[in-house]
Amino acid sequence: MKKLKTVVVIFFIFFASNALRAAELDAQFYYDKANEHYNAGEYSKAIDAYSKVISIYPDLIKAYYNRGLAYYRVGRYDKAIEDYNMVLSGQNKNAEIYGNRAIAYLRAGKYAEAIEDYNTVIYLSPRSFDAYHNRGIAYASTGRYDEALADYNRAIGINSDDDNLYVSRGVAYVKKAMEDFRNACDRGNKNACENLKQLSR
Repeated sequence: MKKLKTVVVIFFIFFASNALRAAELDAQFYYDKANEHYNAGEYSKAIDAYSKVISIYPDLIKAYYNRGLAYYRVGRYDKAIEDYNMVLSGQNKNAEIYGNRAIAYLRAGKYAEAIEDYNTVIYLSPRSFDAYHNRGIAYASTGRYDEALADYNRAIGINSDDDNLYVSRGVAYVKKAMEDFRNACDRGNKNACENLKQLSR
């Protein structure tokens, strides 16, 4: 009986080992296919393949991260955020991951969350002009033009060659000016009303 138990245990280990190896091969196959689809711009197919990988290995963080990138590419920002949340729930915390979740929040119109993540990005990577720029966009989107302008100025101080930074700052100046003209116009100032009319064209 003892001998039979040993044989059963050995058979079980052999069977389990083969099953594990087969799962690893399946996961690697789908992961490679997912990366191929992603690099080819076939983001929906990449999402399907990454999902298959995750169904085999639910703890494979890099699959969640890459699927989050693919979700972002097809405009499914909430799904991208869910995947980035999974990545950030572990020890995988760095400026790039926070930055990717922040831009997904920004695209989803979740400006407070975007600002919070960009605060973290800037703490981890103080020379990231993109983080200042995008946090400025989040501030401007909520009417916080002074804070937006401060961020655009910081971004330009880091990278003065990026034309988009000047465009964003210019838009913020105009929006802030329109706010001031609107306030003065509401108080009966005709010049302010005329300036507001000009800027609104």
